Amino acid sequence: MGPPVAELTDRAREIFRAVVDGYLLSGAPVGSKTIAIASGLNLSPASIRGVMGELEALGLLASPHTSAGRVPTERGLRLFVDGMMQAIAPTADERAAIESRAGAGGPVEEALAATTAALSGLSACAGLVLVPKRELTLRSIGFVPLSDVQALAVLVAEDGSVENRVIQLPAGMTPGTLVEAGNFMSATLGGLTLGEARARIERELADGRAAIDGAARALVERGIAVWSEDGARRPVLIVRGQGRLVDAAAAADLDRVRDLLDDLEGKQEVATLLDSARAGDATRIFIGAENKLFALSGSSVIARPFRGLDGQVIGVVGVIGPTRLNYARVVPMVDFTAATLARLMG
Repeated sequence: MGPPVAELTDRAREIFRAVVDGYLLSGAPVGSKTIAIASGLNLSPASIRGVMGELEALGLLASPHTSAGRVPTERGLRLFVDGMMQAIAPTADERAAIESRAGAGGPVEEALAATTAALSGLSACAGLVLVPKRELTLRSIGFVPLSDVQALAVLVAEDGSVENRVIQLPAGMTPGTLVEAGNFMSATLGGLTLGEARARIERELADGRAAIDGAARALVERGIAVWSEDGARRPVLIVRGQGRLVDAAAAADLDRVRDLLDDLEGKQEVATLLDSARAGDATRIFIGAENKLFALSGSSVIARPFRGLDGQVIGVVGVIGPTRLNYARVVPMVDFTAATLARLMG
C-alpha cells in the first residue's frame, strides 16, 4: 500500500494531482514541462521532475519506457480516488437523460436495459446492471414449429414482456399437437408464476385431469421444464455499450481491449463481481488488478447497489471502463442511476 494522502507534502500532492488529472483527461503520460506550464505551481520542470521521481519511488507514479512523462499506477489511482477526488454531480441534462430512459414504460427489463444504455453513453464506459430474475406472471404460452425436431416456446408475461426458447420436440409431434399443448397451457396457467404453473401442471397430469393426449402431455411437461430451469438461473446481467471501450486511446492497446471484451463475455464471473458490491450502501470501485477478473485488461469497475421500498437490495448497477476513466464524474453518475433504478423497481 502507498502512503496516505496526509503523508505527502503540499507540493507532492499538487504535482501528483496534476499528473492524475492530465492522465485521466488524455490517457497519455504527463511530463514535467506540461505541469510547469499548466499547473500554476511556479516551479521549474527540474523541480517537478524531482518530486515526480519521489512519487515514483513511493509506487504512486510510473514512467513508461517510451516517454519521459509519468502515469499514475493502480496504487496511485486508489490513493487519488479515496483521498483526493472531488466529485462532480451530474448535470441537469444528464439526470434527465437517465430518468427519461428509466421512466419510458414497458417491461421492467427493457427499462433496465435502456437506463443502462443511457449510463453507458454518458460515462463513455460499458454499462452494467445486475438484478435477480423476476418471477414472471404468465399470460400465455405457445409453440411455433421450427423443424420436425425443434419448436420455439413463446412465453408472454402479464407485463407484456415476451421470451422465447428453442426446445427439442418429443416424438410424434404434429402442428395440431403444438396448438393443443399451447391452448392447454395458456388456459390452465394464465395468471400464475412459473413456479405455480409447474406445480399445477404436475398435479393435473398426475391426477389424470388434463384433457390432452399423450404427445401433447409430453410437450407440456418439456415446455414447463425448460421455462422453470431458465427461471432458476439467477441473476440477470445486462451489459450495454461494449463498443465504447474501443476508443482512440485504446487502439494502441488492442490486446487489453480484447481481454476486456472476453471478460465481459464471461457473464457469470461479471455477475459474481457485481454481486460482491451488494453489501452496504456505498459505491464500490475496483481498480485494475484489485479484482482478478479484470487484472489482464487493466480495467476499473464502479458499482452501487440499489434498494426497494422495503430496504432490501434489488440489484447492482455500474460501469466498466479503462483505469483512466473520469472517476470524479462517473462515480456520482452511477450513484444517481442507482437512485433512479431504486425508484423504478421500488
